Amino acid sequence: MSAATVHASAVLVGARAVLIRGPSGAGKSRLAWELIAAARSGAVRFAKLVGDDRVHLQSAHGRLLVRPADALAGLIELRGVGIIRCDHEPCAVVALVVDLAVAAVERLPQGDEVVVLQGVTLPRLAVAPVVAALPLVLAMITSGGAVDVLKAT
Repeated sequence: MSAATVHASAVLVGARAVLIRGPSGAGKSRLAWELIAAARSGAVRFAKLVGDDRVHLQSAHGRLLVRPADALAGLIELRGVGIIRCDHEPCAVVALVVDLAVAAVERLPQGDEVVVLQGVTLPRLAVAPVVAALPLVLAMITSGGAVDVLKAT
């Protein structure tokens, strides 16, 4: 399949990437920065920006690859601070999609929610507008329970 450019951010966390989607102002860049900070504090072992604001998605061999938009590689915009330059990964395999500011989120979701992007089925975490996303994402990626999505397969 051909590459698609989407309005999203992505962070490599461990061996796989988290793709963060949502409307403008939903906190995509903030969540990306918080995941990177979580690695610095030891909450996760490793996290590095892939891309912010716009990323390219492409399926390859049953996996979804994410790359930064060339003009934005290594840049992240933090509301109230400005544009920050930081290290980035040129490509990563997506293992989790986080959708921010979702109006109808179940308090206790039944079963695993998924989304299909570029023909690849991925686990999806929907986050309500008034809920802090970082604790939910950390719970999914560090619980070792039903969703252990960021470990290499």
